Amino acid sequence: MKAPGTPRKKAAVAGPAKVVKREPAETSLLEKYLSIITESIADDKGEDIVVLDLTGRAAFADRMVIATGLADRQIAAMAAHIERKLGDAGLKRVLIEGASGSDWVLIDAGDIVVHLFKAEARAMYGLERMWGAELDVPPAEG
Repeated sequence: MKAPGTPRKKAAVAGPAKVVKREPAETSLLEKYLSIITESIADDKGEDIVVLDLTGRAAFADRMVIATGLADRQIAAMAAHIERKLGDAGLKRVLIEGASGSDWVLIDAGDIVVHLFKAEARAMYGLERMWGAELDVPPAEG
């Protein structure tokens, strides 16, 4: 008798066949793109811009940028501007999810992942708490 579930679901439950180590991105290029992203967000009046260093901590990126926008249209515009400016700088593969009117837009710029939130969504998801460096420090014994 076969186990229930599709092959895709079974593979997802089993996890990856082998662990793939990511090589960190070239620092000068990473810093160039990071500067373009943060300056673009600031130019578009994005608030509370936070950059988290994920090097060695995440398999999907080396940096995470989190920022807040006031309205869906502002957030969508910030995403479009980031995509255009990164393209002009030579980064052609930029993927955007949620730009059609949601509280959260995700931009995958390869080694940098950008999260643009409305304030209430940012507070609810708490990515800074989840990925912040303070979580890497063991609590002091008292």
